[in-house]
Amino acid sequence: MPRWLSGHLLVASPTVEDPHFTRTVILLVDHDEDGALGIVLNRPTETTVEVAVPDLTALLGAEEVIHDGGPVQPEALLTVAEFRDPADAALLVLGRVGMVRGDEDDHPDVDRARAYAGYAGWAPGQLEAELERGDWLAVAARPDDLFRPDADRLWHLALERLGGGYALLARTPEDPSLN
Repeated sequence: MPRWLSGHLLVASPTVEDPHFTRTVILLVDHDEDGALGIVLNRPTETTVEVAVPDLTALLGAEEVIHDGGPVQPEALLTVAEFRDPADAALLVLGRVGMVRGDEDDHPDVDRARAYAGYAGWAPGQLEAELERGDWLAVAARPDDLFRPDADRLWHLALERLGGGYALLARTPEDPSLN
């Protein structure tokens, strides 16, 4: 596993009890010695783009929902897209997938896009300590992870991708006593 995990997924360990991060999958947008910034991928809301940010309907589609990207600055909207020309991205994260510039008057030429309200952030060394403690499992991200229509299933699918005992954990109900 590389030292810096930008472009990787963080899969919350089943032991994580913080309600902001229980059973989440986070795309690490940026991770270096200054800390880390990520977006929770698997928490769609019921609020549509048309209702929340009508200016983005041309880019995202009116019926696309806004996703809960994390507890930090929930009023901030981050838009991720798969760019036809990667040079159009404000920051490339994974292949042709990157962040849409916030000051765009014209929407970039993209194949698909999704909006997230808020993000997750870590101070220098904080994420490394959480990884060492076993709070997160790191797995290579795939572009399709960001745009799944069944985003709420991503935690299970990411654990299955890790294989072995993790695949078994993926099938565990949220409250194992109900099993």
